[in-house]
Amino acid sequence: MTPRWPETLWVVRHGQSAGNVARDLATEQGLPRIALEHRDVDVPLSDLGREQATALGRWFAQGAERPEVMLASPYVRAVQTAELFRVAGGCHPDERICIDERLREKEFGILDGLTTTGIREFQPEQAAFRRNLGKFYHRPPGGESWVDVIFRLRALMDTVSLHYGGRRVMIVAHQVVVLCLRYVIENLGEAEILAIDKAGDVANCAITEYRFDPAHGRDGGLVLSRYNVTAPMEQGHTTVTAAPDRMVAARG
Repeated sequence: MTPRWPETLWVVRHGQSAGNVARDLATEQGLPRIALEHRDVDVPLSDLGREQATALGRWFAQGAERPEVMLASPYVRAVQTAELFRVAGGCHPDERICIDERLREKEFGILDGLTTTGIREFQPEQAAFRRNLGKFYHRPPGGESWVDVIFRLRALMDTVSLHYGGRRVMIVAHQVVVLCLRYVIENLGEAEILAIDKAGDVANCAITEYRFDPAHGRDGGLVLSRYNVTAPMEQGHTTVTAAPDRMVAARG
């Protein structure tokens, strides 16, 4: 009988993006807005981000296991990461990258492009709402809460279970998606996942890995074997970066 879950599931954050670089600059200069000309969905990888994605692919190419299924967020930086991973030998060269909109970045609505300084300056009511509700439940107008992201990821995992049981699957997405998948797969609570988030950002191109354990639960399940591993970059002598996606207020 085909197992309910993948044999191995890797969840990878995209490489450093031009948005990450622009956000860092805006923060250093105390600016209210991040200087970007693209929609968030169109923000590409930085040169370093391309190096990180290539290092990840080379690392997998040297190992005994490579993904048989590639799923990616539709955002350019995630697709580019998956493509460079494939070119570097991380998976079979003919492996199709399946784009799934449920893996997209958390949507920030009217707060998109604002630094923490900018939110306090231009959206003080939303800053107050976020303090009162907490980042897990706060939904900015036109945007999403973490709970909204979790809702779509539960549907995604149903698809993974239905179609990819017993296979090796890689997901390339975003920091909040990595964290929210941990919440879903490990059946965590709000306090537990926020504590993981508070402990540090998910590094660009870091690996979070799950293995199927037939003894886990009634019918077997996915068990975390490593989280936020940056060995591919370190082995390839590529700079490791870890910062929130696009907007400073994504954490805190």
